[in-house]
Order: sequence, then C-alpha cells, then structure tokens
Amino acid sequence: MMKKILVIDDDLAMTDLLKLLLRPTGSEVRVANDGRTGIDLVKKYSPQIIILDLMMPEMDGWQICKEIRTFSNIPILILSALDNPGLVAAALDAGADDYLIKPVTSSALIAHMNNLLRRANLEKQHMV
Repeated sequence: MMKKILVIDDDLAMTDLLKLLLRPTGSEVRVANDGRTGIDLVKKYSPQIIILDLMMPEMDGWQICKEIRTFSNIPILILSALDNPGLVAAALDAGADDYLIKPVTSSALIAHMNNLLRRANLEKQHMV
C-alpha cells in the first residue's frame, strides 16, 4: 500500500532529497514550502504522515504543529537541525509525535516513519 507523505519545509534542497529518499519506498510525497500551504494540504490531501521542519519564515513549525492538532491527529515527525532538549520538548508539547535531528540516515528516517504509521494504525483499529 502506498504511503501518503506530506513534507513541510522551506528548504528546497531538503524537500528534493526527501522525495528522492522516500519515493523508492512506494510512497507518494507531496511538498509544501510554507506553513499555510502545508496546513491547506493536510486538509486536502489527507496524508498518513507529516514530516515537518521547525525553522521556517512567517509560520514556524511549532505554530504549524499546533494548528494541525486543532483538526487532525495525523502523525507528525519533526525533522530539524535544532539539537536542543528544550526545543525538542517544545515540539512534542506542540503536538509532534517524534523528533529527528538532521543530519539523519535514510534508514533511521524510514524506521521512525514506519513506527509512527504502525502506532497510528493500531490506534485506528482500537477505535473501531
């Protein structure tokens, strides 16, 4: 089954790299380069997982995460260069499900994504 992934990041080189890494896994990858577009795509595209950067202009990743949590429980994986325990905690408090620090190996990224998807599927099964 194809995974629907939404990447929200203003760094075009990073979004291109993530598309290259994730498409061979059988994933459909959509990209938003700003927070407002990302939030709109969450509503329209209904991804199974969101990969979100924290440092973006206008609307940062914490704000995006909080807004998404007002209408969705889609797993959010933060992928950021910020390596600070306080910022990690703030991202998790904002509603993120996991936090990875760049640079990260493709195998670690995919393993964390699969773990979040597995937990989300288990939660869905228990709701039925």
